[in-house]
Amino acid sequence: MTASNPSSASAPTPTSADRRPAPVISVIGTGYLGATHAAAMAEMGFETIGVDVDPTKTAALSAGQVPFFEPGLPELITEHVASGKLRFTSDIASAVAAADVHFVCVGTPQKAGSHAANLAYVESATRAVAEHLTHPGLIVGKSTVPVGTAARLRGIVTEFTPAGIDAELIWNPEFLREGKAVEDTLHPDRLVWGGASDAADAVIREVYAAPISEGTPVITTDLATAELVKVSANAFLATKISFINAISEMCAIAGADVTTLADALGHDARIGRKFLNAGLGFGGGCLPKDIRALMHRANEIGAGQVVGLMQQVDEINMGQRQRVIDMAIESAGGSVLNRRIAVIGAAFKPLTDDVRDSPALNVAAALHLRGAQVTLWDPEAVDTARRSFPTLSYATSMTEAVDGADLVLVLTEWDEVVHADPAALAAIVGQRMVIDARNCLPRDRWTAAGWTVRSLGRPTPLSAASASIAAGAADALVTAR
Repeated sequence: MTASNPSSASAPTPTSADRRPAPVISVIGTGYLGATHAAAMAEMGFETIGVDVDPTKTAALSAGQVPFFEPGLPELITEHVASGKLRFTSDIASAVAAADVHFVCVGTPQKAGSHAANLAYVESATRAVAEHLTHPGLIVGKSTVPVGTAARLRGIVTEFTPAGIDAELIWNPEFLREGKAVEDTLHPDRLVWGGASDAADAVIREVYAAPISEGTPVITTDLATAELVKVSANAFLATKISFINAISEMCAIAGADVTTLADALGHDARIGRKFLNAGLGFGGGCLPKDIRALMHRANEIGAGQVVGLMQQVDEINMGQRQRVIDMAIESAGGSVLNRRIAVIGAAFKPLTDDVRDSPALNVAAALHLRGAQVTLWDPEAVDTARRSFPTLSYATSMTEAVDGADLVLVLTEWDEVVHADPAALAAIVGQRMVIDARNCLPRDRWTAAGWTVRSLGRPTPLSAASASIAAGAADALVTAR
């Protein structure tokens, strides 16, 4: 594996005699990854064709309608569809024939009844590109796949590429964060690709010339390492989250404060503060399924320590949901039956409407099944949540959700929630009891407004009313003496 200095690794400036047209890009799959990548390629100046088997989706994208919430993406798509740099089609044959570099950006969801990744889509997309090639092409895998997949896909490329046409497959993992995907694609913190010949390396450097010119580190390696980089990054982040959540349980028992503890740990440069927030745990379409796929593949090849570690990480993460459910039941006096509970947050994290494997939605549904009258609000994810759990009640505002509630649960740390006015909310709830399952609320402000604030791994502070009673009791004790 080699880490390249962008300035020293760049190719010599071509002369007018050997300049060639910029490559045309096709992006196979226009889901979250593909739509973002296609828009970013157009923004970098390339003629780009987004391809999807669903003509309804390509028609919507052509009109600037993105079927998920991602800040900045609709505007970028609209701009470059209008400029002519970007178009969408369901005709893969014409797209592949027109393009030179083909990014495979389809999903690899978890298989039903297994921890393994479902590779049917990535295999189908790779085959479709190969068999429709009309001239030499570079196939670039971006989907998150188990190690060993790319080598097998090379066999598919060899088998289905028409005779006499050169094709090469390399792997270039994505590192997108939902809510910041446009920025992460245009200005990545690193670029990794594996398995590239000298010719393929030159082409992919041309594609990524803009971020490379900004100083983005480039790491070139073999196929297996490139495949493992993304899933290993997700596994490490998941492990860090589960570690602090495990410590939060110990803090709760010992009476310690996990947030202060995390602040202290974060000053250690070897550890860092990011992803060290105790709370409800991780979810979404990547971390849960990726650590399970890693666990499955590790078991297949005999890497037992990875299996054991990932199993513990997954179990700790899922256990956080039950801890919040138990806390809600306890706060409601032992039963949530017919209690009015306001759930604030449905998305698995802020700045997205993604509710896949969302801890927030899971907790809301579990309380509903126990007989609670759950009203849920999220600034972006109400529609996606309703499609998953239509039996829950949904509010159009945070105020509407908490009106008359016996208990409020903060399950997604949206800025709108963090900066909400606790005094105004205190005036309309049934009981001033909030479970801050993300440790995101300014506790002093909320307790000053009369709220009892409960969190994972933190002592419950006295509310203003409780503090007044305690002060009165202390005064009485002094007087008695």
